[in-house]
Amino acid sequence: MPLDAAADDATLPIGGDDLERAGARGGVRPGEVIAGKYRVERVLGVGGMGVVVAAEHLDLQERVALKLLLPEALESSEAIERFMREARAVAKIKGEHVARVADVGKLETGAPYIVMEYLEGTDLSALIARQGPLQATDAIEYVLQACEALAEAHALGIIHRDLKPSNLFLIQRPDGSPCIKVLDFGISKVLPREEPDAPTDFIRTRTAQILGTPLYMSPEQITSSKSVGMPSDIWSLGAVLFELLSGSPAIQASSLQGLRLQILHEPAPLLRRYKPDAPRRLEAVIARCLEKDPAKRYPDVAELALDLRGLARRRALISVERIRRILRNAGLGADRGEEVAVSQRDSSTLMTRTPRWVVGAIVATVAVAVAGAAALAVAAGRSEEPADSPPSVASQPSAPEPNAGPTIAPLADPREADSVSAAPTSSTPAPSPSGTSTHIPASPRTSPATTRRAEGTNPTSVPSAAKPSGTDPFPMTAHPSSEL
Repeated sequence: MPLDAAADDATLPIGGDDLERAGARGGVRPGEVIAGKYRVERVLGVGGMGVVVAAEHLDLQERVALKLLLPEALESSEAIERFMREARAVAKIKGEHVARVADVGKLETGAPYIVMEYLEGTDLSALIARQGPLQATDAIEYVLQACEALAEAHALGIIHRDLKPSNLFLIQRPDGSPCIKVLDFGISKVLPREEPDAPTDFIRTRTAQILGTPLYMSPEQITSSKSVGMPSDIWSLGAVLFELLSGSPAIQASSLQGLRLQILHEPAPLLRRYKPDAPRRLEAVIARCLEKDPAKRYPDVAELALDLRGLARRRALISVERIRRILRNAGLGADRGEEVAVSQRDSSTLMTRTPRWVVGAIVATVAVAVAGAAALAVAAGRSEEPADSPPSVASQPSAPEPNAGPTIAPLADPREADSVSAAPTSSTPAPSPSGTSTHIPASPRTSPATTRRAEGTNPTSVPSAAKPSGTDPFPMTAHPSSEL
């Protein structure tokens, strides 16, 4: 018998005539109504300690899953306590990656039952048996989602102790994306005593607690179930990830004694021996999970998730952030100084997490802003350049005659005036004889003020506001002498 099947309460799917026998063994039959509101439809699976059936809630007309203990398990008060502990543990975990507990109760016989969320899908053990090893991105995404459930459990002080592919159930969300549900929290494993040469500290009696499935048990768990902690679950996650990628368990032996020796003393196998195209980083992550010394493994699932992040697809990155926040809020992991390292890693992968269209929009916006700034700078530079202006009084080589007005050079072409009015002139005309500001029309027409000066009028009496009779489209004003 395969060692994985040796776990006493492993719930296995069954079919055909086994359904009726399993239902009878669990004390339930199709059509029977339990607790006055759950009508049994069919048996989903049975194990050494319990049976799971599909039922319909008569009032809600909703399908649920009922988990019941087998009659032989009812003889052990410890088994009953473990059964109820699972219900309490799962009820405390609120995330989507654990099958929800809707109710608990007892049958007329006193046997307890748990009403759980009904799941449609397949467990990962059946998936790899059907289609072979998984793609690395798929396997990593499934393990990261399992880490979300474990982060909540560990934050509550709950250690799963039985992580394996058959306890990771794959369903689809309404949008079609995959979702992993972690099953069987808190259920202790009782290993049947089938090998006469098995050591007494490994297999005791059927009432002794062997918590977990041997193929996925850490060295400390296989030695003493009381010493397990978060690193033990991380070992199991490494063994699960190894099997999802390679199609074979990381630990293989023909006997329980050989299995124990391999887990305790032999180096863990390297992933690339079974899957040569696997990334070396991924091989290193699994090797760290399978370290013999718990202190050399990842201290928590957040650290494991951080190392898997660079190998995961983009949609799986949200799991990494949730895991980190769950443990941080519980006072675990990041409070010991890892927060700085996390922030540095986050900044290095910002472009990876940001959609490409957002990055493109940001780059385009920056480019437009830079181009606009450059255009403004060029325009400002042109406005500071001196423009050609008509000759002023200061440009005459000799002083004006006493009764003569300022010499005015007519514009040869109105287009020249456009260029003059478009840019301020930087040339400063010479001051008038009286030192006052003089209005000099840019038109070749002679203004009344100019006529009076030609007739002998004192230039200092010329009004500065004098204008030609017509509208002059090209006015110019000389700078005051104080600006010279």
